[in-house]
Amino acid sequence: MPIKPLDIEDLTGRAENIYEAIIILLKRARQINEELKIEFKQRIELLQSRVFEPEEETEQPQTNPDQILVAQEFEQRPKPTETAIQELMEGKLAYRYKEEEPPPAPMA
Repeated sequence: MPIKPLDIEDLTGRAENIYEAIIILLKRARQINEELKIEFKQRIELLQSRVFEPEEETEQPQTNPDQILVAQEFEQRPKPTETAIQELMEGKLAYRYKEEEPPPAPMA
């Protein structure tokens, strides 16, 4: 898979500075990765529920070809970082600063 160069100026135009843009991309890529993991596990579990267990303990469980197809489909999808970059560049990401909590009031 070829590496696509990014214009740093475009990234800094989407956030206050390059470091902030990288943090935004990092957090979004992690979210996307978690969503993909959940979807993958759900689809594999659905397929596994339809597979029969081997009759004898010495038999190897057979590989379900549908599971292989699902795995290949997920390998063909764009990587989470690539998706996060595309979302940031298209202005689809909204971010905000975490509001600081006021210090606790002293007990008197």
